[in-house]
Amino acid sequence: MNIFPAIDIVRGCAVRLYKGDYDQMTVYSENPEEIAADFESCGAKFLHLVDLEGAKDGTTPNIETVKKIREACSLYIEIGGGIRNIETVKTYLNAGVDRVILGTAAVNDEEFLKAAVKKYGEKIAVGVDIKDGFVAIKGWTEKSEYDGFEFCEKMQKLGVKTIICTDISKDGAMVGTNRELYRQLSEKLNINITASGGISTIDDVKALADMNLYGAIIGKAYYTGAINLREALEVAE
Repeated sequence: MNIFPAIDIVRGCAVRLYKGDYDQMTVYSENPEEIAADFESCGAKFLHLVDLEGAKDGTTPNIETVKKIREACSLYIEIGGGIRNIETVKTYLNAGVDRVILGTAAVNDEEFLKAAVKKYGEKIAVGVDIKDGFVAIKGWTEKSEYDGFEFCEKMQKLGVKTIICTDISKDGAMVGTNRELYRQLSEKLNINITASGGISTIDDVKALADMNLYGAIIGKAYYTGAINLREALEVAE
């Protein structure tokens, strides 16, 4: 299993939200590129970025920060947050990002999703953010009509190779991840699944690795010291 340490960006800073609430935000660093370099020094190979401002309004306000991060490390970088048209996909890929994550657009604009997958293949992933069993959109501020499991199955049929699935109720809460959700997804789907949200102990990492998931995202637990990244990388392998 691959470990994706995460950097969430607001106004050029590395931050974390509590359960997706923009009013409950902690700033951890004004230099996210230094955090990315630290991830790499710990042995990480992957990096998960989210532009939280972009997620709300569908723009790329932190593109310069993303470029700084790209220059500071050689990690495989994926990014999500407000990617709702081909131009934005191009902007990130041209900036050296390796994979872009479609969230709201995957729900609301199936034709764009199909076109992106056709053109860029495995460089396109889909973020499936689940709230009360349904897929949430627009920076988690709205719930869609889609059942989480049904939507994941639909993504597989459309040729998406990787999904990043987040249980919003667990995100940033440090109460453990939703292991049952990922167990069910791994049994039902033949697709790369990255677990996200609430991964707060080494036991969480072990449990997810035992499911043979593609990846797991570690966010707040890194910043608070609850998970040692080097140890997590060893356990995941």
